[in-house]
Amino acid sequence: MSEDVTVVLSGYKRSYATLEQYQAIKNQTVKDIKIMFWVNFPDNKTSFPEEVISNCQSIISNSNYGVWGRFIESLHAQTEYVCIIDDDTIPGERWIENCINTMKTHEGVLATRGVIINDNKKFMYPFEGSYKPVGWCGPHNEEPARVDMGCHNWFFRRLWLRAFFAEMPAKFPMNFGEDMHLSAAIKLHYGFNTYVPPHPESDKTLWGSCPKRGGEYGQDKNAISHNGLANLGMNKYWEYLIKQRGYKTIGESW
Repeated sequence: MSEDVTVVLSGYKRSYATLEQYQAIKNQTVKDIKIMFWVNFPDNKTSFPEEVISNCQSIISNSNYGVWGRFIESLHAQTEYVCIIDDDTIPGERWIENCINTMKTHEGVLATRGVIINDNKKFMYPFEGSYKPVGWCGPHNEEPARVDMGCHNWFFRRLWLRAFFAEMPAKFPMNFGEDMHLSAAIKLHYGFNTYVPPHPESDKTLWGSCPKRGGEYGQDKNAISHNGLANLGMNKYWEYLIKQRGYKTIGESW
């Protein structure tokens, strides 16, 4: 199976996961995937595997562009689809295949984990009860599931990046917010929703994140969920998208 896809890998502090992530993309059932590698303001440039740097279209930035830089690099992709992956996320071998198939029935931003907001006024990340998760970390979904924003691993049409950058505020947060920003921008400009493709318990090759690695890497010392100020900032940015940009959540649109 061969399709027109560019995957953008992210490099920041988890250099120990980079090679594993690269190999997971090379092992996809979809072949001929183009791979880009964005290394954001590394403490030590040589800490990232040379095998990955030399075999990808790589950019090593000496300035900190936060979570947004990999979206800048993806502008240079020349494929129909782009898939941007967090540095703590190791996809199953059929993940890209899963996204391509889901696009045929549920066109939109696709992600390996999604969040459905229970109440906009009471949404407080990362506290349970203010939202319902869907995807690799559960509850698992047998069919594509619509969510308010996607996380960890995003698959979408490259041309939709126009909306992503058109919606950039004058001052944006450095290390969070790209997930909710992407879902809101695509919905506001093109009318497409965000979905989590099938993540059946019986077939983890379809998942966008290996549960063992996602739990291990996603909860290590570099996890943003350990940063109280970042969590507060995420809540404020969500409020900005809702109140000032007019993004409607699933509950509001019913």
